[in-house]
Amino acid sequence: MRPKEVEAMIKAAHSFGTHGVRDAAIILLMFRHGLSTAELVSLKWSQIDLNDGYIEIRRVKHGHDSIHPLRAPELSALRQIKRDYPETQYVFVSERKAPLSTRTIPHIIARAGELAGLNESVHPHQLRHACGYYLASQGHDTRAIQDYLGHKNIHHTVRYTQMSPQRFESFWTD
Repeated sequence: MRPKEVEAMIKAAHSFGTHGVRDAAIILLMFRHGLSTAELVSLKWSQIDLNDGYIEIRRVKHGHDSIHPLRAPELSALRQIKRDYPETQYVFVSERKAPLSTRTIPHIIARAGELAGLNESVHPHQLRHACGYYLASQGHDTRAIQDYLGHKNIHHTVRYTQMSPQRFESFWTD
């Protein structure tokens, strides 16, 4: 999945239903931070610093936790969610203010993919992979990508750099 497809999904999710801001933020955060579904639904406000712009990522499956910076689009979306759902400890909640279930997220992602006109059915883990491929295509160090995604084993990260055409750009200079 390419960044333009992710952006189309974010726009589609934002314009659909009563939870458009929430659903668009789900896609944005899953893509920008390589979040798994379990990591997303367990995300609490205590992990987010809206003033200094940081998010504490608690990885599942024995991954390495880390702290990521939040940029303007994420901060804006999170502030709006905080206004819309002020009395909750979880970031992404249902109308009943309960944390979203891991079964709900694939439906949100698939619907956004359909609304964005993507030909294939989209699932949440594709956003995590898209994050890895994007970071590799930008020339980021494999070890840094490993830490960012919380991989314990570098072999899980190498697949992103293997597919990046930019890794060969400097081989010939003529």
